[in-house]
Amino acid sequence: MAGLLAETCFLSKIEPKYVKTALQDENWINAMQEELFQFERNEVWELVSRPKDHNVIGTKWIFKNKSDENGNIVRNKARLVAQGYTQVEGIDLEETFAPVARMEAIRLLLALACLLKFKLYQMDVKTAFLNGIVHEKVYVEQPKGFEDLTKGDQVYKLKKTLYGLKQAPRAWYERLTIYLLKNGYIRGGVDSTLFIKRDRNQLMVAQIYVDDIVFGGVSSQLVKQFIQQMEAEFEMSMVGELKFFLGIQISQMKDRIFISQSKYAKNIVHKFSLVNAKPKRTPMATHVKITKDENGKEVDISNYRSMIGSLLYLTASRPDIAHSVGVCARFQAAPKESHLNLVKRIIKYVQGTLNHGLLYTFDTDNSLVGYCDTDWAGNAEDRKSTSGGCFFLGNNLVSWFSRKQNSVSLSTAEAEYIAAGSGCTQLIWMKQMVEEYGVNPGVMTLYCDNMSAISISKNPVQHSRTKHIDIRHHFIRELVENKVIQIEHMSTDKQIADIFTKGLDVNQFEYLRMTLGLCVIDK
Repeated sequence: MAGLLAETCFLSKIEPKYVKTALQDENWINAMQEELFQFERNEVWELVSRPKDHNVIGTKWIFKNKSDENGNIVRNKARLVAQGYTQVEGIDLEETFAPVARMEAIRLLLALACLLKFKLYQMDVKTAFLNGIVHEKVYVEQPKGFEDLTKGDQVYKLKKTLYGLKQAPRAWYERLTIYLLKNGYIRGGVDSTLFIKRDRNQLMVAQIYVDDIVFGGVSSQLVKQFIQQMEAEFEMSMVGELKFFLGIQISQMKDRIFISQSKYAKNIVHKFSLVNAKPKRTPMATHVKITKDENGKEVDISNYRSMIGSLLYLTASRPDIAHSVGVCARFQAAPKESHLNLVKRIIKYVQGTLNHGLLYTFDTDNSLVGYCDTDWAGNAEDRKSTSGGCFFLGNNLVSWFSRKQNSVSLSTAEAEYIAAGSGCTQLIWMKQMVEEYGVNPGVMTLYCDNMSAISISKNPVQHSRTKHIDIRHHFIRELVENKVIQIEHMSTDKQIADIFTKGLDVNQFEYLRMTLGLCVIDK
């Protein structure tokens, strides 16, 4: 602790907004020089004469203090970025798309780590984007404060990508992919951010999220080999056990994994000044019919959208608020006081459940099971239904959804059938993913509480009430006939997906929340 305090004494606690201010502080000058040293080390650019008929992109310094989990400043980070908004398409850039791992893919990896009983690690590639190769001719201005006085009119021609360039993520991903493929890894067919290596039936996996890499394997030898290969090619700023990823806290224990966003949740409560408010036991009142409330009192739109955005990210580990947040998100165009009160209720519920998270246990199997439900004509404005679903690998929750259907359903059977269609597509994606890991889930099961919807999926009946849902009708039936998915009945009181379609009373809500695997644990 004393060492940490001594180190922070030599760090600047102020984040300068302007280069002129930063150049007056030795700590920030050192941080800027360290950044430019990385440019030199990676051979990012070369100084050339200013081109006459070519766009030259400006550069800008960004200053940021890096903190640890306790809020202590551990590093002054100066980053030189290109002003990408001045890039000209067709000249400075061509393709820009780069794949990013889906959050549910990360949760699936956690569930598979429990199934196959291996530990996960993470690494952060230092100045990752400086490793990407530039295929276009791109010129940037010299960095402010570090211009070459003898060659003041010259500019840098980029060999590697720079932070801020629109093609930078794509170039980095391309460079990393080529390197991993060269070292015996196979890229996932369904998820192109997944890389797998098998050696004598020993599995090694790596999931890429820009410059953050989550990896692990059954063989400790393959894990060590992966670390050595990455460190030989790229400079790492951090390698260690997976504990904190994209704002999500991950605790890996002997026989379970616990993920939560308690620190993030606490920040939300503080941010919107509801620390002293009385906590609520549910995020939404029972049978609340929310309308546009056109005659209601208007509220600050930016504040309302900030609340919704904050809560939406919290749903990465908190499926219990997915439905209530989704409903409130529908009114971001013109929020009223009644809508704001509903969002505040969600935050009050979060305040009372700050330490709740998802528990993944090693006591699991390779089965894929889904639950789907719908609240028929639940939207008071357009009478559209809300579909909800959740999907498990063994006992561990991997994915869920709560969304309004695109069309008005004429019956509960139709609404439930549409929800079942969404559930089937999600199960198929999960099946394809786990098969890439070498796991065979067998016949998948989807539970539905509507007998009519189940009958439509199993029997070739052409009824006046179902003829207009012909495409989805054949899609689900084909899956059932080919024994890819079996659709089974479940009583409404045990239907877990109910929590994603409507407001529930306290007892039912807390029962379903516990069934999902949401709880508090003693670490």
